[in-house]
Amino acid sequence: MKVRIGYGYGGQGVRPLEAASYESLVDGLESRGFDSLWLTERVNADTLDPVAGLAYAASRTRRLKLGTAVMVLPGRNPVLLAKQLATLDRLSRGRLLPAFGLGIVNVQEQQAFGVRREERAGWFEEALPLLRRLWVENDVTHHGARFHVEHVTVRPKPVKGALDVWLGGALPRELERVGRLSDGWLPSFLTPPEAAAGRRTVEEAAARAGREIEDEHFGALVQYSLRPLTGDESERIARRRDRIGPVDVERLIPVGTSALRHRLEEFIELGFSKFVVLPVSQPESWEPELSEVAEAVLPLQTAA
Repeated sequence: MKVRIGYGYGGQGVRPLEAASYESLVDGLESRGFDSLWLTERVNADTLDPVAGLAYAASRTRRLKLGTAVMVLPGRNPVLLAKQLATLDRLSRGRLLPAFGLGIVNVQEQQAFGVRREERAGWFEEALPLLRRLWVENDVTHHGARFHVEHVTVRPKPVKGALDVWLGGALPRELERVGRLSDGWLPSFLTPPEAAAGRRTVEEAAARAGREIEDEHFGALVQYSLRPLTGDESERIARRRDRIGPVDVERLIPVGTSALRHRLEEFIELGFSKFVVLPVSQPESWEPELSEVAEAVLPLQTAA
């Protein structure tokens, strides 16, 4: 089993953008041997547009993979998005790792994408299979509830001819969708036992759809903190977790590098191997943060 550890940037704990800070993060991940950089998408927050941010990171690196955790699909034109992402994959020499979601339940975010909450799932279900066809086929015709295209060809194609698509989610209907539509599962805000139970649901859904998700394509986004959580941070995490179900925040968020490593080891013992670690709040400086985290967790990647 190939353990790979990436690093996440974005979300509610991010600071207002400073180019030098982002450059320090990207360069630090590349030089220390982290597997990947993942950008969280929030229109109404101080985080980066995933395509622009990852394109910039691609230009500064040669090895670091580039992931979206997660990119909102409802509201985007699948033909134009297929072109965007295939272009980024080509320019990065095949390093793109797209992960899609429906977007958070937030009025301002949904306004930005122009899709009502109750329409998101239907949009997603139609757009994702169409995206896959556009990456692989040279003559695509599709007539659906939302999209109508005739004899469309998107070039360039991804480096490997297609892109593996990862999905998040933790609720039953989301897990069923992962099994039917995705190549991998990257959930967040789950404890290891919860993730193990969710994996079984995903695999059952995949089997019903006549599909199979590779053992190596199960992972987790793990938030951590190097210092005790503030009251505001605990409340923020509890709100995000609330849609899944109540949990003790102290059980959910490892505090300190030893606890972070132990949490990843717990996931590994349950068969998970792809991770994105994400600080609860962005540190003032990336250098000491990345050094501490790398020293603690990257030996898991090397040993595997």
